[in-house]
Amino acid sequence: MKKIFLLSVLLLNLIISFAQSGKELLTLDNYLIPVNKKGAIIGKIVPRPRERVTLKDPSNIFTVNKEGYITLKKNISITEKSPEHFQITLQNNKGEKKIFVLVKDNFIRNKVIAHRGAWKNQDASQNSMKSLKKTIELGCEAAEFDVWLSSDNTPILSHDPSTGGKKVEETTAEELFKIALKDGDFVPSLEEYLLHIKSQNKTRLVLEVKASQKGKERCEAVADSSVQLVHRLGAQAWVDYITFNFDAAMRIRELDPTANILYLEADKSLEELKAAKISGIDYHFSHFEKDPDLVKKANALNLKTNVWTVNKEEDMKTYINMGLDYITTDEPELLLKLVEKR
Repeated sequence: MKKIFLLSVLLLNLIISFAQSGKELLTLDNYLIPVNKKGAIIGKIVPRPRERVTLKDPSNIFTVNKEGYITLKKNISITEKSPEHFQITLQNNKGEKKIFVLVKDNFIRNKVIAHRGAWKNQDASQNSMKSLKKTIELGCEAAEFDVWLSSDNTPILSHDPSTGGKKVEETTAEELFKIALKDGDFVPSLEEYLLHIKSQNKTRLVLEVKASQKGKERCEAVADSSVQLVHRLGAQAWVDYITFNFDAAMRIRELDPTANILYLEADKSLEELKAAKISGIDYHFSHFEKDPDLVKKANALNLKTNVWTVNKEEDMKTYINMGLDYITTDEPELLLKLVEKR
């Protein structure tokens, strides 16, 4: 039986929001540290706190100014020999604290998103720990995966509403964790994925909040639990979000004003998405076939673009040439070869 990790409980007790609205979590607009850049600006605090914030930094290399910008100290730079990430704590004059993890920016940017992880050619189950590990080994930009809530409100990975003959939303986490997958794997939790992805700084995650079959409130609860856990574990630098459910997308945005959120459903105009502060589109390839100018239109509104699920070589070449930000595929090995040839 798998247990909820003690780390998340300890961090949960430390997280107290500075936010003025009472709903937003305190965030940064960037968590990545440029390499070999002295005095680099890392990111600013969002929302900007009313009180002056002090910074606790065991490494003694960061500072925060009165405008809420976190920077490297004037003559300090991060090099390839520096640690992969650093933990800092922000505190206001009331003693309220928030922990952040800042990450050395060695992340891969090759557009390749492994759909449900790298599983098809790796003798791995979809959404498994092995598929995540293989994604990292291959050198993909990110692993996409799917999250539901168990009956006892634990974020669980599964693409379908059911796994191992059990309905995820009607089964406890303890029961789900016993379901065997390929090669000794078992159904994993979101927490396991987050803890593993934080062990490196090359590959990221694309977290799909699944549209619950139990209605709007439950769907928003999946979004809420996912975002809260990402923040408790300090994994913001590694995680983007996608969803077919607009209510879930808006809940993510409500909680985290700086998260990257791409919308999977093509039922909103680009202008509507921009107005709702959605970061971009993540559409089935058929939509890009119908409108060859869709990428240009999205770029004009500063919206990110992703296409799914592209598995044929000729299609991959088409979308590489189209200039999308990301391409999601069940064949990451093939797409990586094509990207490397360019």
